[in-house]
Amino acid sequence: MTYPTEGHPALLRGGDVIIIGGGLVGLATGAALAARGADVSIVADHNAGEASRAAAGMLAPSVERAEGPAHAFALAARDLYPSYIEALAEVTGTIVSLNREGILELMFDEQQAHGKRSTLASLGGQWLTPEELHALEPAIGTAVGAVLHPGDGAVDNVALLRVLREMVEATSSVTIIHDRVTSIDLENERPWVELASGRTMIASKLVLAAGAWSPGVDGLPRSIPIEPVRGQMMSLGATPVRHVTYAGDGYVVPRSSSLTVVGSTMEHVGFSTGTTPEGMRTLAEVAKRVSPTLGDARPLERWSGLRPVTPDLLPILGRDPDYPTLLYACGHSRNGILLGPLTGECVAALASGETPSLDLSPFSVERFEGSRVTIK
Repeated sequence: MTYPTEGHPALLRGGDVIIIGGGLVGLATGAALAARGADVSIVADHNAGEASRAAAGMLAPSVERAEGPAHAFALAARDLYPSYIEALAEVTGTIVSLNREGILELMFDEQQAHGKRSTLASLGGQWLTPEELHALEPAIGTAVGAVLHPGDGAVDNVALLRVLREMVEATSSVTIIHDRVTSIDLENERPWVELASGRTMIASKLVLAAGAWSPGVDGLPRSIPIEPVRGQMMSLGATPVRHVTYAGDGYVVPRSSSLTVVGSTMEHVGFSTGTTPEGMRTLAEVAKRVSPTLGDARPLERWSGLRPVTPDLLPILGRDPDYPTLLYACGHSRNGILLGPLTGECVAALASGETPSLDLSPFSVERFEGSRVTIK
């Protein structure tokens, strides 16, 4: 590959780190690197169905539960949020809404309820009888009980993304480049990045944080097993329930005093975005199951997002074992909002030569055997 020489207008200095992807993970990583004194470039191309904006904002490690160190990472990610939101507010003056009322997981038959009650000791949840459930949430529909997962909840991810982006844009050591990375070259002392505009960038390190689009970057040293999985969403003009509530194959998330988000489907349809009548009917049934009031509420918006899903639903984090100038921060599956800020802190630490506060080895790309490819 032929590269532009020093001083050529097509050659862009990427600073210390180039981040590929401008969603929550990319922005959080950029902000954490800038706080460590790094000069950062974020290459952010807009793609329909980007998960950060489309998500419901749930912080649900107790419900969508991993095991062992991965669960510990998820709990730490949840518990980082209050201080993270506070730090953002100190810089920007904007407080992002954070709900830590706990998450309700509804049970609709006695067999399901019995099975859940038998595992509560290990899960740390609190069982609520129908009477206790309705005392807590009078608008909940018919259920034989529920588990309350204390500490879980939701963040307004749309506001979070906006505020974080505004802060990053105002940071002198961070440059956001509106372009698309087509390929990378890791064979030089410093990695090179080719952009769709025809320009070339160089930096000391690269961070791959492009969500569902991460595997599409040419020149990666191994295949990245991330599949785009569509989730359809809708919002309703009522908020009869103040807790984030799971109901079988869906959930509702109160976002304001007059808006509830309902989600979500899991559809293997490639990069196809948009909504379908079938998907909207499914979500309407979820909303009505949670609360009859939501069944009568006025529909506001409908949309979909593309989750970057790995085979084990865990993210891919850390250095490439063969090319340490490349760091992975992708594949967050259903938990990108939950894990985003902590991912940013840990990957920024790694890129800065520090030891991350949590062990990233459970998320190494090496866990996917046979993923190594030959770079041509």
